[in-house]
Amino acid sequence: MDFNFSEEQTMLRSTVRSFVDKEILPYIAEWDREGQFDPAVMQRLADLGLMGVCIPEEYGGSGMDYNSLAIVCEELERGDTAFRTSVSVHTGLNSMTLLQWGTEEQKQKYLVPQAKGEKVGAYGLTEPGAGSDVASLQSTAIKDGDHYILNGSKSWISLCDTADHFLVFAYTDKEKHHKGISAFIVERNWEGFDSKATKGKLGIRSGNTGEIFFDHVKVPKENLLGEEGEGFKIAMAALDNGRFTVAAGAVGQIRACLEASVKYANERETFGKPIGKHQLVQQMIARMKAGLEMSSLLVYRAGELKNEGTRNTEETSMAKWQACDFANKAADDAVQVHGAYGYSDEYPVERYLRNSKAPVIYEGTREVHTLMQAGYALGYREDKPLNKMLPAWEENKARV
Repeated sequence: MDFNFSEEQTMLRSTVRSFVDKEILPYIAEWDREGQFDPAVMQRLADLGLMGVCIPEEYGGSGMDYNSLAIVCEELERGDTAFRTSVSVHTGLNSMTLLQWGTEEQKQKYLVPQAKGEKVGAYGLTEPGAGSDVASLQSTAIKDGDHYILNGSKSWISLCDTADHFLVFAYTDKEKHHKGISAFIVERNWEGFDSKATKGKLGIRSGNTGEIFFDHVKVPKENLLGEEGEGFKIAMAALDNGRFTVAAGAVGQIRACLEASVKYANERETFGKPIGKHQLVQQMIARMKAGLEMSSLLVYRAGELKNEGTRNTEETSMAKWQACDFANKAADDAVQVHGAYGYSDEYPVERYLRNSKAPVIYEGTREVHTLMQAGYALGYREDKPLNKMLPAWEENKARV
């Protein structure tokens, strides 16, 4: 397995890093302090072709591979988790799912403008009483002639107030348990749709997160994604992509923690020498470096499997679990390296620590991924190949 980056990928990293340095880092402390989300950043990402980085060119994307998407997410989270989250939701959870499961008509109507960045997509699975236990969701979509009548609500939805299209999961037949869940493409401007941002979050304060509500929303039957009853399968396939982007973002956060800590450790002096000369500080720096290297290998290994079109639920789960845990530990160490200053927003590491907690929870908690990996090891869990695992970048494979 070759982990060397192509020239195109190296240029991509440089482009995104420069973007983050100019468009995010000078403003993020204030945005975070004020709880302000700036949607103009997403438009500027679209101008660079980064909202559809691994969507084929025929559908308006840049036609790159999954590891290129990982590079984008890694570098964005070096700036702030909020902007990586936006790309994760828009591209990983929504657009990639439309690419895998949508009809040609759905792709032309929804995927193309999303890949171009003209429209923004989001993902609606979690509910107040349904997180890890997806089958507990209460939203319903009842067939009524040429429409489905959608009722219910979703919580912790990224881009709740700014997205144009939502991939929403609801029961079409509750008696069938999880096999009665279906997936729908829902537009914001439809009657009966509403949203409300959540305030007072521990971290990712510059991200737009909240609830969406459906009060007898009429969804055309043409907006059913896949077949009735395939919603659970579609949701899990989407999470394989979403979790991959979360893991890649965690790599970026570890890198940010390491860079900030190395800089501070070389500048700050105690007992007549830089604190980087003290062994226990070196221990924390070394832990960050080890976490960065291990997480990177797990992420880009999962990316290669995705590029091949191989089922990768196990590998993506491991990458998401470990990278997010490493990021949380790296942020904790980074605050410790900075001492009292780490407790102040004068330095970015306190924001890294606050932001690092959410990825340990969403898109499969640490505990869910622990059980998944134990199941694989014990032989209790086995993944069957998905009939729609098509590499997003197949047509451009020769040049990546």
